[in-house]
Amino acid sequence: MTGSEEASSDGGDLGPFRRLGVVVRDDVPDLESVLGDLVSAAVERGLTVAVEAHAHAAAPEGTSVFEMGQGEQPDLVVALGGDGTLLRASQALFGTGTPLLGINLGNLGFLTAASAAEASTALGRVLDGDCILEPRFTLRGTVLDGDGGVREVFHALNDMVVHKAGAARVARLEIRVGPSGREQLVGSFSGDGVILSTPTGSTAYNLSAGGPIVVPSMECFTVTPICPFTLAVRPFVVPSTEAVVVRGLERDPGLVLTVDGRDGRRLEDDEWIRISRGDAPLLLIRFPENSFFGTLRRKLKWAVRPSAEGGFDDGDDDDL
Repeated sequence: MTGSEEASSDGGDLGPFRRLGVVVRDDVPDLESVLGDLVSAAVERGLTVAVEAHAHAAAPEGTSVFEMGQGEQPDLVVALGGDGTLLRASQALFGTGTPLLGINLGNLGFLTAASAAEASTALGRVLDGDCILEPRFTLRGTVLDGDGGVREVFHALNDMVVHKAGAARVARLEIRVGPSGREQLVGSFSGDGVILSTPTGSTAYNLSAGGPIVVPSMECFTVTPICPFTLAVRPFVVPSTEAVVVRGLERDPGLVLTVDGRDGRRLEDDEWIRISRGDAPLLLIRFPENSFFGTLRRKLKWAVRPSAEGGFDDGDDDDL
């Protein structure tokens, strides 16, 4: 089967694919080798390939330059890097329906589906339909002014964080929850900020701050205060049908919105943010053998027992 033919997976239809876009981390060692194998595998299957400009010099001849959100866009994107590279690629894919395959060239790579050595094989499996296409819940963050007018809109696959600019500065925040436009007061607290996380992002900053692990197929998001100055505030889960409003309770609070670990914007005195379900899911590719809890065991050592040799036993047996 060629790249222009129809492929399918357990998570929905894939293809037909004609143009592959490659997003690359800035500091990839041996990039020529990794890109060469990936591009060769794509060209053999009838795809044209476009690579980000900063990595184009390392790509084989015949590839074009790919600029996310500009010009002709691909119908399949591969992110070569770690979770940060995958999240950066996702920013150009919200609402496009373009599937995203992550190849791990970093350390953790929790969201990625294959290693660098498996890049060309992984691409071939995608083109053959031997994969799962997972629609991942996303967030829409709307920055509004004092009169409720929209100033800017952001989208996130992992999380949005409202916090103070600078180191160790305390924010006083008010949280409201409810149907969009009719949110009711939950309460207020002082702390380092608040994380609004998708199920996909629940194993990232949310987990480090004490929030719950949420299976990615869930339709919800979590609200996790960061180091609150009270024992009475704890993380909670919000259904996807509702929205969360975050407001600063001080004038000139110096609040900042961070989106998927990248700079969003500084919030002005009169600005506040409403975070709700994204307009469309992001289509993330994984392989049948890579289950969510298996990845938790391998990557984060979650529920893994120490072995007799002093390491960790991440086997799949069910003995408790």
